[in-house]
Amino acid sequence: MTVSALTRPGERDRLIVKLSEIDWVFVLVLSLIAGAGALMLFSMAGSSWMPWAAAHLGRFALLLLVMIVLAVVDLRVWFAIAYPLYGFGLLLLVAVEAVGDVRLGAQRWLSIGPFSFQPSEVMKLGIVLALARLYHGVPAQRARLSWWLFVPATMIALPVLLVAHQPDLGTAMLIALTGAAIVVLAGLSWRLIAIFSVTAIAAVVPMITFVLHDYQRERIFTFLNPESDPSGSGYHILQSMIALGSGGLLGKGYGLGSQSQLNFLPEKQTDFAFAALAEEFGFLGCISILALYAAVIFMALRTAYLSHSHFGRLAASGATATFTLYVLINGAMVMGLAPVVGVPMPLLSYGGTVMVTVMAGFGLVQSVRVHRYAEVTSGKGSFV
Repeated sequence: MTVSALTRPGERDRLIVKLSEIDWVFVLVLSLIAGAGALMLFSMAGSSWMPWAAAHLGRFALLLLVMIVLAVVDLRVWFAIAYPLYGFGLLLLVAVEAVGDVRLGAQRWLSIGPFSFQPSEVMKLGIVLALARLYHGVPAQRARLSWWLFVPATMIALPVLLVAHQPDLGTAMLIALTGAAIVVLAGLSWRLIAIFSVTAIAAVVPMITFVLHDYQRERIFTFLNPESDPSGSGYHILQSMIALGSGGLLGKGYGLGSQSQLNFLPEKQTDFAFAALAEEFGFLGCISILALYAAVIFMALRTAYLSHSHFGRLAASGATATFTLYVLINGAMVMGLAPVVGVPMPLLSYGGTVMVTVMAGFGLVQSVRVHRYAEVTSGKGSFV
């Protein structure tokens, strides 16, 4: 849309209508979570806006504008770019294998001039769009069939294997679980779900024994018994659990968390921001922030439910599934209920890459809301 087009009354009116269809309560709740994150980052830096809180707020403000812009993008545009974005994401993951930067023993980043990014983040949105397009217009019977699952299973497995090889187990899990969620929501039979679940459980021990790297295997053993190495591999989980427990009902008070303020809590601004919040604001603070997360998930799923197109329903549900998995995995991780896999708490933790993924996904969700009555067209016809 050109600047001159926006000057025409009809174009302006349509844009105003689209903006009015955005769920502004949803925007408010996202802002409250990001604001709480900024307050915690300010506290953890010793009552300083630098180096985390100011950057966190600046990124969120910019990405909130990006989300609003994405919300007015026609749903048919998302449909058109689904396969190209997925293919582009695969190419970037292959490029990481060839020329990616190695940091902390992992080859996950691509550098373009002064900028670097993780292509796996592109795939988190790419897999959602590609699977939503694949299942768009597919008859319910085919979505239930076992033999046809080879196609979506391959689409999920390719990026998962590439990301796991970097290695990045946390992101590989997110992509795999998000893809599985879309396949299930598309109509997979409960019999097959049960079979796949039993197979996955049976494959856990062989996978830990023969597939995982030594440090990943150590994380799992540490998760099962963190007291076995309290000053080494178990340090992260133990310090996080101390922070959670010491907060009590009401917390120690803002800026008074000893675990975070005295740097006992590792990666406090990223992986363990939720533990720092628990120490300073206690159980009530945790319940409050989790209620905001629950509100975001509920509103996003309601948007998916209201969409008149199967593509819109699956796309919005997939983006919401990614966000939900971030919350569940990080929450379980800081409470010692899951191994430490480097998954941050979205919008609360510091980190631009994850925030870009989350806000782009919510731009898609709001686009589904704004265009919930839109007809999505493929080369084989139109489906609503």
